[in-house]
Amino acid sequence: MSQQTRTVPSGSAVALSEAYDTALLDLDGVVYAGGAAIAHAVESLGAARGAGMRLAYVTNNALRPPEAVAAHLTELGVPAEPGDVITSAQAVARLIAEQLPAGSKVLVIGGDGLRIALRERGLEPVESADDGPAAVVQGYGGPELPWGRFAEACYAIDRGVPWFASNTDLTIPGARGIGPGNGAAVEVVRIATGAEPQVAGKPLPPMHRETILRTGARKALVVGDRLDTDIEGAFNGGVDSLLVLTGVTDGAALLAAEARHRPTYVDADLRGLLTGQPEVTARDGGFGCGGWTASAGTDALSLAGDGAPLDGLRALCAAAWTAAGEGRCALDGGKALARLGL
Repeated sequence: MSQQTRTVPSGSAVALSEAYDTALLDLDGVVYAGGAAIAHAVESLGAARGAGMRLAYVTNNALRPPEAVAAHLTELGVPAEPGDVITSAQAVARLIAEQLPAGSKVLVIGGDGLRIALRERGLEPVESADDGPAAVVQGYGGPELPWGRFAEACYAIDRGVPWFASNTDLTIPGARGIGPGNGAAVEVVRIATGAEPQVAGKPLPPMHRETILRTGARKALVVGDRLDTDIEGAFNGGVDSLLVLTGVTDGAALLAAEARHRPTYVDADLRGLLTGQPEVTARDGGFGCGGWTASAGTDALSLAGDGAPLDGLRALCAAAWTAAGEGRCALDGGKALARLGL
């Protein structure tokens, strides 16, 4: 079933680590949160690699260069090389380099990841709108990014230079909860200038192109926690996806997902790479998975049976997504999700 017409999560008779040659893994909310490894991530990734799956780490966070990300992963117990890491800084640097002559100055609003990526593409990072930049690039600069940096971006954009953004994720997960991401900072500059940036990161094509160019993946599986970046990016790239529930997406958001935000597979965490995925089938006027049967009523989703909560969620997805395709888009799934503890 194509991503365009997906109405049920797919099943897989074999482990996903065997069915796909490369996992394109998001980091924040998937592998780690706030710098600490998410439960089961380290051992699951080690086992997937041992089964022959290539692991590539694809992040919209442009703050740190690949060397720093790889070192962090290795410290967590996930051995990684810089070449295993693809960042939105790399994707936006390529996008800029395709439009500007080599040696052009680029005003950087963000961290070292952007500066290093620009230099790799033969561009010169600068810090002020008065340095004669030919473009502005904005990426996540961490929670301490000074407000004055946004002003520098505005000064340059108001002078007519093009504006690029590594990504527009509104939030970023951390150890203490969900904080503002680069997308929130981009909105500050957008409101102040009325301009629109060219965006490279997930879910847009430049990021997927960068990932495929760097990994050479033939049959890739995108693994992420966000519907509007990871899963939509897989949709735009025409590849399958696994949503893990360790980050920002909860059961309610998944049931309400529009077609481009519907993952191929759903699992609790990265252990889902190591197993097959159960089939969701039509059953008793609804959809069944494991011991659960879900159906769509007039204004609410219902759930009968018993079993693994994730199987119930998969069945509910099929009922909700099918109902949405029939024009019933506001069904209440709260009671059914509560029964599953989700």
